[in-house]
Amino acid sequence: MTRIKICGLTRDEDMRAAIDAGADAMGLVFFPPSPRFVDLDRAERLARLAPPFVSVIGLFVNAKACCVRETLSAVPLHGLQFHGDEDEAYCRQFDRPYIKAARIRPGFDLLQYAAEFPSAQAILVDAFVEAYGGGGRTFDWDLIPSAVSKPLVLSGGLDAGNVGEAIARLRPAAVDVSSGVESARGVKDAARIRAFIAAARAAAID
Repeated sequence: MTRIKICGLTRDEDMRAAIDAGADAMGLVFFPPSPRFVDLDRAERLARLAPPFVSVIGLFVNAKACCVRETLSAVPLHGLQFHGDEDEAYCRQFDRPYIKAARIRPGFDLLQYAAEFPSAQAILVDAFVEAYGGGGRTFDWDLIPSAVSKPLVLSGGLDAGNVGEAIARLRPAAVDVSSGVESARGVKDAARIRAFIAAARAAAID
């Protein structure tokens, strides 16, 4: 079964909508330039809304290690997601399961990249854009080799209209969506969340 993560949650009602729709994991963004950034007080409140067996993941981009540790002390996170230029030694120092993001474009060696992070729980594949994050863009899924040594989390321009095809073609361990379930940047739409999760679940059982 492909797991489903709703990322970039900023409001209580969006967290509840994702929980009610059956998401497996929630993502909180701790990257200040992002419109989906949450401070520690808000993040702690949002994380406390997650019921048992729903994971809360913290997303960081080239953060100082002390900032990650401060976040872990304040917010009950189950795992970490690193989207910057962090190396394997940096990622593993926090004693939490972590996912490392790869920004995919022609010529990118995903097999080598995955081998550089043996301690990663999974590799997240996203579109390459100049800024960090996929910018809500899809990428050529044919660029993903079939023999990656780690479970893959598929991100980048997913929505209810294409997630079924993505799962059917790639069979990723998980899918990760943010802008594809939003009505505005940082504002999730409950109906879009429900539609996305329904489409993902339907594809996962085909």
